[in-house]
Amino acid sequence: MLKDVLKKYGFKEEDIFFYGQDKAKLSLKKKEEKGKLILMTSINPTPYGEGKTTMSIGLTDAICALGKKSIAVLREPSLGPVFGRKGGACGGGESIIEPVNAINLHFTGDLHAITCANNLISAAIDNHLYYGNDLEIDIDSIVFERCIDLNDRSLREVEISIKKDLKRKEHFVITAASELMAILCLSKNEEDLYRRVGNIYIAKNKKGERIYVKDLHCTDAICILLKDAFLPNAVLTHEGNLVLVHGGPFANVAHGCSSYVSLDLALSASDYVVTEAGFGSDLGGFKFVDLLTRKGLPLDLVVVNVTVRALKYNGEGDLKKGICNLDFHLKNMKTLCSNILVVLNQFDDDLEEDISYIETYVSKQDIPFTTSTSFKDGSKGAIEFGKKVIACLNEKNETDYLYFLEDSLATKIETVLHHLGASKIEYTEKAQKKIEELSQIPYPICIAKTPMSISDDEKKLGYPKDYTVTVRDVKLCNGAEFIVIYLGSILTLPGLTKDARLYSMKIEDYQK
Repeated sequence: MLKDVLKKYGFKEEDIFFYGQDKAKLSLKKKEEKGKLILMTSINPTPYGEGKTTMSIGLTDAICALGKKSIAVLREPSLGPVFGRKGGACGGGESIIEPVNAINLHFTGDLHAITCANNLISAAIDNHLYYGNDLEIDIDSIVFERCIDLNDRSLREVEISIKKDLKRKEHFVITAASELMAILCLSKNEEDLYRRVGNIYIAKNKKGERIYVKDLHCTDAICILLKDAFLPNAVLTHEGNLVLVHGGPFANVAHGCSSYVSLDLALSASDYVVTEAGFGSDLGGFKFVDLLTRKGLPLDLVVVNVTVRALKYNGEGDLKKGICNLDFHLKNMKTLCSNILVVLNQFDDDLEEDISYIETYVSKQDIPFTTSTSFKDGSKGAIEFGKKVIACLNEKNETDYLYFLEDSLATKIETVLHHLGASKIEYTEKAQKKIEELSQIPYPICIAKTPMSISDDEKKLGYPKDYTVTVRDVKLCNGAEFIVIYLGSILTLPGLTKDARLYSMKIEDYQK
């Protein structure tokens, strides 16, 4: 089945590398067509998410049902959420990608390859220190961190022994938050990947000069580990339509978007490409525009996904109070893009009066509105959604940015945080020092913060304004070519909850 679908989209046998019959990797040979790109983003979610993946799959199925060629491009699941609170990332109900269990677990091994490659860099750093430290690495300046694709809070702060008289502190991040994950997702081709890996900043020497991965002479070894992981993965929806699943950066601590190569490949092979960016438009949606369109990817339409339950959550049970959260996200995307559509991810218990209230509110913003029941009904529940999307694509989208890359780092930070509603910005001494050091580097910034609020405080729901935000730390990701700004108490390695899903999983469910 997958083989037949791939042929329909112009992929030749020599470009397809099967992992069984229902999973495959694809070469990066592009086709002739150039499709339109649709970005699925959302308002701030409840703790369980609001169905962007489900909506993206449902929309893709609906567009295909309308006789058009469409491909969804999604991120790969991380084992952290799979065994944690949220669970898998293959959609839901009738709008899913298959094989669900394989995709949620090891899939084609991409995240394992990234984890191994990342930790090989750390091993090379420590090996260099063990054998005399010819580069004169200042051990206290090492910023490169090990990673693991699990929620394991005990690894946030550890001490490692390099040899009897040499120890250093180490910090683990979850693989989805690693710079190597971002590099894999932002690289345009193998040469770009190689260049970026070599440019990863790892530490300073005793003179205060920066040291990079290429100085350790291990760039080739790292890229060898990433060779297969760099190729996009192909699977099908439950209805038999093509999906590329590749890369998995979290949007709260990384940039939250699928790989550049998978999006570029899909755009060359179909009429319409549907992709989603993690969490709300204040995180993944903003970063897609700020990072990927600056790299040359087109963006033709932004779909803002909304649910009644999320608006009520943001209004502490009151829809009319919580509608202000949608207000922010519409203003946010209007600042960045001109072509926007709002879709209500509709559930059986949604009240007609609530749906009507949201539709009226959106219409007053001069933005088109539609609904979808693809969770329950698959493509049949998203046909009107698909028609509305195709109609909206008759309008040309204009993309804009909040800041210039040549602006100082302080200006970029202040511009974005004021845009998010902060009236006062406080900096830790550590953050302030790094901002001064990195001030003139012409990279975009990547905000790392809670996804539950527009602010850096998850308890500030709705549309908080005139609040104080704290910039806790700043990190140069020289290979990824962005600078991460850490706000509040955001964690780069989550812990398991008391009721984590791993305790209720049954092996018989994974033997089918």
